[in-house]
Amino acid sequence: MNALIDHFTREMEEFGNRKRDFLEIGRRAGRFPSAVAKTGGRDHDISVWCSNDYLSMGQHPVVLAAVKEAVDAFGAGAGGSRNIGGTNHYHVLLEKELAELHGKEAAAIFPSGYTANDGALSVLAGRAPDTIVFSDELNHASIIDGLRHSKAEKKIFRHNDTAHLEELIAAHPDRPKLIVLESVYSMSGDVAPLAEVVRIAKDHDAVLYLDEVHAVGMYGPEGAGIAAREGLAGDVDVVMGTTGKGFGTAGGYIAGPAVLVDAVRSFSRSFIFTTSLPPSTAAGALAAVKHLRGSELERTRLAQNARLLQRRLTGLGIPFISADSHIVSVFVGDDARCRRLSALLLERHGIYVQPINAPSVRTGEEILRAAPSATHTTDEVERFAAALDGLWSEVGMARETAVRAA
Repeated sequence: MNALIDHFTREMEEFGNRKRDFLEIGRRAGRFPSAVAKTGGRDHDISVWCSNDYLSMGQHPVVLAAVKEAVDAFGAGAGGSRNIGGTNHYHVLLEKELAELHGKEAAAIFPSGYTANDGALSVLAGRAPDTIVFSDELNHASIIDGLRHSKAEKKIFRHNDTAHLEELIAAHPDRPKLIVLESVYSMSGDVAPLAEVVRIAKDHDAVLYLDEVHAVGMYGPEGAGIAAREGLAGDVDVVMGTTGKGFGTAGGYIAGPAVLVDAVRSFSRSFIFTTSLPPSTAAGALAAVKHLRGSELERTRLAQNARLLQRRLTGLGIPFISADSHIVSVFVGDDARCRRLSALLLERHGIYVQPINAPSVRTGEEILRAAPSATHTTDEVERFAAALDGLWSEVGMARETAVRAA
């Protein structure tokens, strides 16, 4: 056998049951969280409880209409990279709208949130000589890879520990400094102490780069994110976001000072050397951003559903990591039991919630990452809690009397 294939054959055998499964689902347009799952060669009706389309904008009539109109006008694809035939007017309009949303001079869109972080950070951390970066230990893989590609020196501070951040940053008074963190953390659902991070950035003359992918659309005035909610948007130098979660489509972006955005456009490999978003996707994202800038309905419903689920789980003694946000990460702490819970929820109740294991979380910190959406009904939230309650003891899980500390 070929040596390379032989290596991966052995590695995957050792990986065993930890190998990830991919449930094939078809979301019903306009009826989210309803979907059809294909299992055992048959279709099954399910309710989706782990989507990042938190506000169901991927199903919203105004978004679907915009996508269809753009497809009819411009076709399926962009036709090239941004600087070689691939910049459509919808790309320009979306960047302008995102810059206005965050109160920044400029914005640049990428094909995904991953490429936005990777591409932006490789430039912003890597091109100014002697730059040192201070990064939260739970930052997303895209941040980690972007900083790795930048080749900048990096210091890791303990998660949301501003005292540790200040201790590290104070030791480097004369170097260009970049602080990188998330506002809402994707797996735990907890929120960064932004006011204190802003103070540290100001005191130590650091540029602040904030990943708001799990916050844009859901929080703050017009859905501008946690920094905007806390009145700190003007203190964040570069905000990074996505149109693939709260805005329901696909893509990533950065917004900030024009000089930094221009530098990313000019030097980022993941911006330059890739096909740009289809015009229809940009049109759908633009429609979603505009809608959510003028509507509080979706944000209100999402918050109500999240609070209801948190109250029910607390009353049942089922632990979840944080009550800070709409991400309700049920703490299991065992890979086999986590998978079993997920399987039973699907088989017996038609509830799909993905078990999350390493490397997305540390081994021994496995979770069911539940994400109530704006379009789940109160009855659906109640049924989810009741279903989980009925299975919790069956798989041998202990009850707790308080929410786990993040």
